[in-house]
Amino acid sequence: MAADHESPFIIFGAPDIHNDEIDEVLATLQSGWIGTGPKVARFEEEFADLKGVGHDRVAAVNSCTAALHVSMIAANLKPGDEVLTTAMTFCATANAIIHSGATPVPVDIDADTLNIDVARLEQHITAKTRAIVPVHFGGRPCDMDAIMAIAAKHGLIVIEDCAHAIETQWRGQQAGTFGDFGCFSFYVTKNVVTGEGGMVLARSPAMIDRIKTLALHGMSKDAWRRFGDDGYKHYEVVEAGFKYNMMDLQAALGIHQLRRVEENWLRRREIWKAYQHAFADLPLGRPLEPDEHMRHAYHLYTLAVDEINCGMSRDDFIRHMSDAGIGVGVHYRSLAQQPYYQREYGWIPENYPVSTAFGDNTVSLPLGPKLQNAEIDRIIAAVTATITK
Repeated sequence: MAADHESPFIIFGAPDIHNDEIDEVLATLQSGWIGTGPKVARFEEEFADLKGVGHDRVAAVNSCTAALHVSMIAANLKPGDEVLTTAMTFCATANAIIHSGATPVPVDIDADTLNIDVARLEQHITAKTRAIVPVHFGGRPCDMDAIMAIAAKHGLIVIEDCAHAIETQWRGQQAGTFGDFGCFSFYVTKNVVTGEGGMVLARSPAMIDRIKTLALHGMSKDAWRRFGDDGYKHYEVVEAGFKYNMMDLQAALGIHQLRRVEENWLRRREIWKAYQHAFADLPLGRPLEPDEHMRHAYHLYTLAVDEINCGMSRDDFIRHMSDAGIGVGVHYRSLAQQPYYQREYGWIPENYPVSTAFGDNTVSLPLGPKLQNAEIDRIIAAVTATITK
């Protein structure tokens, strides 16, 4: 299929940036304060309000990876500890566990929900298991009732990976508020964008105090205030921390992104439904519809392109879509398909058959509020023409 050269390439995950964000960033630049400062504090407060928690239970950092890592350090994970997580996730989930000193233990996914298979969780628990890191894949919530029950039974820490799940709810409760920690992403392709950025939501203000210290070199809380208008203040280094702080420049973007969360969620739901309807009769695996007891964040729209059913491989499908001027993504090849984990941990793809099969077949279509109706029509037409050719 040849690309239509009169139509611009549709970028996968293009952020929807309005004049409000641009003006806020410009005002931040003109203020002379572009590092961690008052706008980060404001962004934290507005995020806490969105999630319905106290302002003292959130901490902004520079990525969701940092949020995961610093949460694991705050949870006192140690070498020799084992942490259960899904086999179908971005490498950052596993890498954060590794950098905390602990050992990741992947669990296969449920074929319908694409989330960690809770029926398999207890099979992987050993005397060394300390924590569970569930990932709300694509914005669909994990079965947090079952996960929290297993965690309580075995005395395990729960750290929710909410990179896809800013708007997600399970039985009326916000994702990220079930476990000891919830970790969110504001990467450029996410539902709220700061370019790079993340947030930790913790069960206790004391944990947030420690996370804020760890995220800024281990310096005492509110160390950024040492350059304030009321004179210089000395800081104290109380832990060997990291450089994970968010900047005011990033928060300036996020403040206005947060205010359009519901509007953008409604638009993504509209696009999702258009895809579901358009592809209903094609030999493609479509995502499972949300149940009435959940709120899906509609972060990813993933199709499964099975070569036997579709007459082409997933990678052939991607090439056809690229030729048609449409950017797509792969979320993800399973952890056990990646050479590093095979080499270091001996993970074998065949031991995670559902994750491996999905990793071989999955492709994600553009799904963002910036998409125009004409672009959605182009995407639907390109998918239909590619599969039926």
